[in-house]
Amino acid sequence: MDLRTPPPDLYGRPHADRFMRRLTAFGDRYTPALGLPLLRRSPRRPYSVPAGPLRLVVADRRTIATDVVELHLADPSGGDLPGWQPGAHLRLALPSGRERHYSLCGDPADRRGYRIAVRRLPAGGGGSVEIHDELPTGSRLTARRPRNGFAFCAEPAVLLLAGGIGITPLLPMAREAQRHGLDWRLVHVGRSADTLPYADELRALAPDRVELRTDDEHGVPTGAELLAHAPHGAAVYCCGPAPMLAAVQDALAAAPSAALHFERFGAAPVTGGEPFTVRLGAAGPTLGVPADRSALDVLREARPDLPYSCRQGFCGTCEVRLLAGAPEHRDRRLTPEQRAAGVLLPCVSRAPEGETLVLDL
Repeated sequence: MDLRTPPPDLYGRPHADRFMRRLTAFGDRYTPALGLPLLRRSPRRPYSVPAGPLRLVVADRRTIATDVVELHLADPSGGDLPGWQPGAHLRLALPSGRERHYSLCGDPADRRGYRIAVRRLPAGGGGSVEIHDELPTGSRLTARRPRNGFAFCAEPAVLLLAGGIGITPLLPMAREAQRHGLDWRLVHVGRSADTLPYADELRALAPDRVELRTDDEHGVPTGAELLAHAPHGAAVYCCGPAPMLAAVQDALAAAPSAALHFERFGAAPVTGGEPFTVRLGAAGPTLGVPADRSALDVLREARPDLPYSCRQGFCGTCEVRLLAGAPEHRDRRLTPEQRAAGVLLPCVSRAPEGETLVLDL
């Protein structure tokens, strides 16, 4: 094939088509011109600006179960809030400076406000206690826009398993499943009836599809008992304490369900860890990190002011700078470039046995 000889025109004449010749010449000049500074973008289109934090006000609050308070958050000016999908969470910056993640449990169609529910944990990190004791109606907050790491895929058959306050991301999923006419079931377990938030709302949604089960009346369920409610081939969505998640995972292989989606509302147990040490600064104290504890837990004993939120390696609140050492990154957030630059999330990241990580603290 002779690449130097142009193909014949549409009429078979042995010379290039005049229209195609002119079109080619135009493209040869126009395409490189698109890279010129004034032509790289439309001058009418404004440059994109990163979205700032949301300004919110506590429009209403009420107790909905033992040690559980519900907050309605709204735009102080009365405007609409950014949209969200079932499973999304809101990252709140509390007046104390603490940052915490809470699942949105309202109706995604309601753009006038967000709804969250928070269980009081006296032995926790202080965020829930602050919300219960120091956040009255009218309080102002800031938040990141809703993000979703627990997306609902609306499979034809669905089983929703909630443990205690784990009902919050699953309640919007149940509404969505009901709205789309899916074959769905929901099981909500807890210590006693007074500890189950949104029980009346769930019963009103679809009483024949919802089971409320309490430990004091029925005993602690096994993973197999929970999964027995699944329609054949159902996708399972589970949110609850670590023992519940572990029981469901162990029983999944023998269940009629096809897939498992889950979200933790606490740190996962450390697995496959080796003991190592962390040093606070080049000449600071050295702390031992046992094989079954996270570096964040050890660091907070020496530095109680060290911020954190999710403790699962996706929010980035506990980010620290690594000065020396070979870490094992186990997060789900940092890019290869950030890791190469020395960014570390101590809530999940570790190091080989005997290694010392020197942190800029």
